[in-house]
Amino acid sequence: MSNAFIQVQAAEMVFSSRKGQFHALRDIHLEVQRGEFITLIGHSGCGKSTLLNLIAGLLKPSSGVLLCDNREIHEPGPERAVVFQNHSLLPWLSCFENVYLGVESVFGRREFKPKLIERTEAALELVGMSHASAKRPQEISGGMKQRIGIARALAMEPKVLLMDEPFGALDALTRARLQDELLKIVARTQSTVVMVTHDVDEAVLLSDRVVMMTNGPAATIGEILAVNLPRPRSRVELAENAAYIAARKAVIDFLYTRHAQVEKAA
Repeated sequence: MSNAFIQVQAAEMVFSSRKGQFHALRDIHLEVQRGEFITLIGHSGCGKSTLLNLIAGLLKPSSGVLLCDNREIHEPGPERAVVFQNHSLLPWLSCFENVYLGVESVFGRREFKPKLIERTEAALELVGMSHASAKRPQEISGGMKQRIGIARALAMEPKVLLMDEPFGALDALTRARLQDELLKIVARTQSTVVMVTHDVDEAVLLSDRVVMMTNGPAATIGEILAVNLPRPRSRVELAENAAYIAARKAVIDFLYTRHAQVEKAA
C-alpha cells in the first residue's frame, strides 16, 4: 500500500453530451504526499479543473480509482475543502456568518456554539480578516472576499485544500499579496494543497512540484517538475535565484515548446 496521501490511479474521464462523448482525461497517475503543495498547470481545456473536481469528489471517474488517506473518494467530504475562483460567498450573510456556516456544517453535531465561534474567529484571524467579520461580501474588495473563502475552507480543518485558480480574477498586486499570504498560511497549517493555475510564476513560487498537463482532448500528465527551493520563500529574493529561473524556464519550455513533442509521442 502506498504511503501517498492522495493517489490517482489510472483515472479516465469521459463526458457524454448531445454531440457524443468527449474524452477529457486519460491514464492519470499522480501521488501527492502529506503536506505537499502541488500545482496543476496547462493550457485552457487541458482538464486541470476536471482533475481537481475528481479529487474533490465532485465528479466520478469513468474508470480508475482516486484515494485520499487510503480511502476511496466517492463524493465530496469535509476532509477535502475547495476554494473556487468565484468565492461563492452568500451575499446576505456577514463575513463571520459565511465562515461560521462552514464550521457549523462540519463540527455542529459534536461541538457547542462557543467552540464553533472560536473556530470561526481563529480562521478569520489566520487570513487577516478579523476586522471585517461584520461586513457583508458586497462591502469588501475582491481580494478580501477570496480571503474569506480561504478562511471558510481552512476553518473546516480539511486534510486537503483544493484551489481552482483562486486568484485568477484579481489584479496583479492583489494576486501577489495573496500568494504571499497563502505561503505563510500553508507554512503555519502544514496543509496538503492541490491548486489549479494558468500562471507559471505562481506555480513555481508556491509549489513543491508542478504537474504539467498536455492539451486536450484526452489530456494526461506530460511531466512533473520538482521545485527544489527552500522555504520560506520570498518573491523578491527568488527573482534572481538561479534555481527559480531554471524551474520557470522548464515550465515555459514544456508549455510552449516540448509540449508539442509530448503530444506527438502520445
